[in-house]
Amino acid sequence: MKNEFRLGVDAGGTFTDFVLAERDGSIHLFKAPSTPEDGTLAIAAGLAQMAEKFNRPVEDIIQNCDFCINGTTVALNALIQLKGVKVGLLATAGHEDSIEIRLGHKEEGYRYDASYPPAPQLAPRELRFPVRGRILADGSEREPLNEDDILKAIEAFKREGVEAVAISFVWSIKNPAHEQRAKALIQQHLPDVFVCCGSEVYPQIREYTRTSTTLVNAYLSPVMAAYVRKIDQYFKDLGAAQPVRYFQSNGGLAVGDIMRERAVNAINSGPASAPQAGLFIAAPFGIDNVITVDMGGTSFDITLAKGGQTSLNRDIDFLRNRIGVPMIHVETLGAGGGSIAHVNTFGMLEVGPQSAGATPGPACYGKGGTRPTVTDANLALGYLKPNAVLGKSVTLDADKAHRAIKEHIADPLNIDTAHAAYGISAIVNQNMANGIRRITIEQGYDPRDFALICAGGAAGMHIIPLAEEMGIKQVLVPKFASCLCAFGQIISDVKYTYLATEAMLVAPDADFTSLNATLERMEAEGIKRLKEDGFSDADIVIERSMEMRYLGQIHECTVQVPNGNIDADLALEILDAFHRRHEALFTYSEADSPVELVNVEVTVRGCVEKPQIPHIPSAATGVEDALTEHRNMIFDGSHHWINSPVYDGTRIGAGHTVHGPALIEEPTTTIVIKPGWQAYLHESGTYLLTPEE
Repeated sequence: MKNEFRLGVDAGGTFTDFVLAERDGSIHLFKAPSTPEDGTLAIAAGLAQMAEKFNRPVEDIIQNCDFCINGTTVALNALIQLKGVKVGLLATAGHEDSIEIRLGHKEEGYRYDASYPPAPQLAPRELRFPVRGRILADGSEREPLNEDDILKAIEAFKREGVEAVAISFVWSIKNPAHEQRAKALIQQHLPDVFVCCGSEVYPQIREYTRTSTTLVNAYLSPVMAAYVRKIDQYFKDLGAAQPVRYFQSNGGLAVGDIMRERAVNAINSGPASAPQAGLFIAAPFGIDNVITVDMGGTSFDITLAKGGQTSLNRDIDFLRNRIGVPMIHVETLGAGGGSIAHVNTFGMLEVGPQSAGATPGPACYGKGGTRPTVTDANLALGYLKPNAVLGKSVTLDADKAHRAIKEHIADPLNIDTAHAAYGISAIVNQNMANGIRRITIEQGYDPRDFALICAGGAAGMHIIPLAEEMGIKQVLVPKFASCLCAFGQIISDVKYTYLATEAMLVAPDADFTSLNATLERMEAEGIKRLKEDGFSDADIVIERSMEMRYLGQIHECTVQVPNGNIDADLALEILDAFHRRHEALFTYSEADSPVELVNVEVTVRGCVEKPQIPHIPSAATGVEDALTEHRNMIFDGSHHWINSPVYDGTRIGAGHTVHGPALIEEPTTTIVIKPGWQAYLHESGTYLLTPEE
């Protein structure tokens, strides 16, 4: 860090989290209610807390930050709530309905469900216009662009008050001339309308994916641009020395100018920083394989990093919209503290995905909620302290929790309240374990090779059962668990991703002239942009990946490949990497079969200096000095109550070990230590949870 501080701001739907890191590794956490109508109001509230803590003016703190980083759910919320702008689409004649045909099938899980409704269209039929003119797969022009079609569409866009236009023509990735001319005409006649082209937003093969991605980008970019302009100006007025960096879905930072044009890159901005935070937390333990789980009030987010590299998703259905650009693979479940438990029509207990949210919230909040939730179950099991005050406004009411569980679960199932509470906890644990399986086993990874990183205020009460279910022997719980994503932002690099299609057979005797030229062009563009942002050659890292398949296959798999000029020797390395990745994913490889390259990707990173790892004092006294009380708790299916010690985490020093059964109460999370497990507090401020030998 070149200055005194680094600031991370994670603007969520309910709360905005702040992490302020000092050069010496000290980490300070702050929270303020989110203000979706004006994000600067929440930021001002958080900065006011910092000014009070440090007894310094807000301007002084900001002017002494080397980076002010913002992660936001603005684009995500606009897509969830369908509150983007009015958008039109220009498509090659005959392809204007491909966005609605959706490759002729529904999403996974609903393919044979006749009652499942069609996806809502961001661009309705009356705002999708065919444009004659055709580019072929080799980039040649078969039919000239018909500009009259474009001018006719422009007149309709004027009448309808369209605010953004997406352009997606067939094979524009091989020759973007038609798209560029259409864009120029729109900018000439509709200067206040945002416009983007498929060849710019997603320059890779697959026409439907490219059209959908471009349409989502057009739908969200004006919303994101308004937010970015306001945030940029706010920090500029405070005297920030550097422009605000925004967190992208690919796990890196970008300046506001980029985010205003590419809102599709900000859809998963919030949880996308979790893998970086997980790797940072695990580094002092020599661990580089991590699964990060973040359990909040409504959702449960899972991310993965293998060998220090985060896992990226491409070409996925996100909120029923196909997105092609790389995004950190985040598996999200409706499994949070507010997830509602109920008995279904078959007489079986289910938990979620419905949530009580913040209002009315769990029954124990006493704010009008009457349905039992996971939080109510945790209170009934003894994990949460009765009458504890949350957020200075909610007092946990154990009687209301027991009453809700008894009325809606225990009595219908003819079991006692303790059994019902444990059943709620066990089922939500299974739901979360299934989510972990989807991001590990189904992607070719063995979860036993990973450490589990715990984040969010609620995850610490479920983390050990999850580890046991997945066969994981190492669990890490940082003291700043509730602000993990904001922390992940301040340790992330500036990152730009470039995509291209280079269809060819990969073999030692192949001609790689065109491929090498494409890779060099993308890398040069990224290096230029980072140097304009102040990075030197020593700070820049280039990473390549390729989407490859055996000839005749329909789907590709992504392979990390070496840098450098591709020749016969490097081609053999690439082929070997592909065979190994294919076998990891699908249990077999065909070393004698021809291999086809489809798409290439280049990531150019500007490495920023990381804050120091936090350091807490070593234990001066025994762990018994942190003991606050004993409380009855249930830890397993025997439903036996065990009188267990409760420790104040703020009084536990580095080197202390807490043996289960026990509970550790931290300001931001509660950690349940089952019998047979132990928690060791490392000097970095992270608890290492392991089975006792």
